[in-house]
Amino acid sequence: MVRILGVDPGSRVTGYGVVEQEGPDWCLVASGVLKVTDDDIGVRLRRIFEGLSAVIAQYQPREFAIEKVFVQHNVLSALKLGQARGAAICAAAVQGLPVFEYAPNQIKQAVVGAGHADKQQVQWMMKLMLRLSTLPVADEADAIACGICHGHYQASARRGNAQGVVAQVRRRR
Repeated sequence: MVRILGVDPGSRVTGYGVVEQEGPDWCLVASGVLKVTDDDIGVRLRRIFEGLSAVIAQYQPREFAIEKVFVQHNVLSALKLGQARGAAICAAAVQGLPVFEYAPNQIKQAVVGAGHADKQQVQWMMKLMLRLSTLPVADEADAIACGICHGHYQASARRGNAQGVVAQVRRRR
């Protein structure tokens, strides 16, 4: 069982979700949002770094998954998002966690089944998958989904690698 910290970075709100897989089911260990309201970008980035460092220290994840930056219309927003991602990745790197990155469409495809799902669909799916009594807030749901997406990709890679090893052994005989 691997404990994964999923992160949905933002310069004002960063969501996080710590998940574990138990057989075919997922267990939510902890989740929330870090809200940073300071106007100074340096202070905001420090708060993201410190907040995620505290989450890592408390819940001891073994892997770190984060959403990649995408640019739609506002390049300035993408740059700020990139800075928030950097602060989050540094929090993981300082703790020696391996960092994995996933595009928003990959995450939605992995948890909803549609790469262009909206935020409400991701929230509902997280509520259903984790048997939550209430909907997680959007940034929190996206972070949880990122962690679950990573778990799916890692499990798929392990199955693929195991099948490859079996095929190699059969060819050698």
